[in-house]
Amino acid sequence: MTSTLQPAMTTEAVKRPGRWLALGVLVLAVLLVAVDATVLGLATPYISEDLKPSGTQLLWIGDVYSFVIAGLLVSMGSLGDRIGRKRILLIGATAFGAISVFNAYATTPEMMIVARALLGVAGATLMPATLALIRNLFHDPRERSLAVGIWGATASAGTAIGPIVGGFLLEHFWWGSVFLINLPVMVVLVVVGIKLLPESRTAQPGPWDLVSVVLSLVGMIGVVYAIKEAATHGFAWSALAAGLLGAAALYGFVRRQLRLPAPLLDMRLFRHRGFSGAVLADLLTILGLSGLVFFLSQYLQLVQGRRPFEAGLAELPAAVGAVVAGLIAGRAARRFSVRAVVSGGLAAIGLALAALTVLDQSTGYPLLGAALLVVGVGAGFSFTVTADVILSSVPKEQAGSASAVSETAYELGAALGIAALGSIVTGVYRDFTGPAGTPAAAHESLGGAVEAAAQMPAHNAATMLEAARTSFVDGLTLAAGAGATVLLAAALAAWFLLRNQNLEDTP
Repeated sequence: MTSTLQPAMTTEAVKRPGRWLALGVLVLAVLLVAVDATVLGLATPYISEDLKPSGTQLLWIGDVYSFVIAGLLVSMGSLGDRIGRKRILLIGATAFGAISVFNAYATTPEMMIVARALLGVAGATLMPATLALIRNLFHDPRERSLAVGIWGATASAGTAIGPIVGGFLLEHFWWGSVFLINLPVMVVLVVVGIKLLPESRTAQPGPWDLVSVVLSLVGMIGVVYAIKEAATHGFAWSALAAGLLGAAALYGFVRRQLRLPAPLLDMRLFRHRGFSGAVLADLLTILGLSGLVFFLSQYLQLVQGRRPFEAGLAELPAAVGAVVAGLIAGRAARRFSVRAVVSGGLAAIGLALAALTVLDQSTGYPLLGAALLVVGVGAGFSFTVTADVILSSVPKEQAGSASAVSETAYELGAALGIAALGSIVTGVYRDFTGPAGTPAAAHESLGGAVEAAAQMPAHNAATMLEAARTSFVDGLTLAAGAGATVLLAAALAAWFLLRNQNLEDTP
């Protein structure tokens, strides 16, 4: 077993044999999660048609995964530090593949929501373990920067592979097939990972505190649920109660971590300005992006009439930009500065989102493709460098917990973004005025409107669809403007918080 409390400084330890092959296994886990996240958005119109969820249920299908994973990431990252990061990664990958089958064969909106929640439980084990293992595999800072860049580039590649493969499957099979593509990746990951991955854990971690686990889960889900409900339905006592419960649980969690001799999460990590700044930048970036990205596939398919495969190809520039930027981000941060690369990347994303505020139903692809390319490049630079900062800010024995904080910020931002920006789109969309006889289901989602149009007289159907699509695009452009504001604010915050922050140059 590799003890993370005994960092060997020999050349052999720094240049561990087989580390690049082991990295290949780790990026398969990243690919698994990235593909799953992207194919859901592509399959949403088909899920809407088949399962007939309400607008609220559709949002739950989109964000319950993030709710659960955000609540469990810290706990699972800490568990990996204790029982072994390789072990929890392989257990999580096996569960992720099995639960993907449950997602594929869901027959009701409620079953789909439960399946997504269970997938969140499995997914919470994967990302912290991969980053923590990278921290323990690569002791040389420059090699680690490249490894993190490859890790991030693979996630971006997954966002490209997911829509393209998913689009092909959706055109030839039923929507559940997009979840079954997880299975072959999971099998390869587990079989090869058993052979190649080294085990690492904290030597004397202390007990895994179940009270802290419960407080973390209740706190994160309570707060995120309250924000989602308030954004969707306005102020309500149920949302206020959930928010207060969540806030109280998180307060209790922090107090308990400060008292425990072996906490799930060492709160002193946040005293490091670079660590806190990188985490905040990640949270705000995903918050500004995710709500828009969730609805982009629907825009391409249901507004512009693209086939699923074509819609997947249309989103390719973002992934290409992120892959290229991710691979050179570490070098750029050392040549210029961490804050210049991160802030510049975030500002670029913000400006690209601002450009999308001029979208209409007939917007040509050059504008959309260029904006997506800039978004990808900006995200590739910023996410890769912030991940490197987070990993290099902590001792190796805390790699799992630190990685979990990073991923929690990512997932929390995704949940909040879908809740807030998604609710902007849904709220504007619901107010469209259709012709007489427009069913209530048409106001729930654009997918519902397309389905309802098939049962209406041709003239009324065309009028209703035109009004629905116009309203949907109005909501999308408003969300793009809100996202641009968040990203520009994140760029400004990163410029100050990451001042004097540098990446390590020597082991």
